[in-house]
Amino acid sequence: MKKNMGTADRVIRLIIAAVIGVLYYTGTISGTLGIVLLVLAGVFVLTSFISFCPLYTPFGISTCANKNS
Repeated sequence: MKKNMGTADRVIRLIIAAVIGVLYYTGTISGTLGIVLLVLAGVFVLTSFISFCPLYTPFGISTCANKNS
């Protein structure tokens, strides 16, 4: 897998995942919506750690810094 996520993208995803986790565990969001958002947060954390987003590939998006500069 070729990395297609830059540092800013990874940090933003981790922050969003942390906010969702806090909202769920404090009871602000619950039920089915809470579970769906927790799964989304898990995906955000996973993609941040591996620096690869599968949804970027079909659209040709890459937020990595260009190394050819």
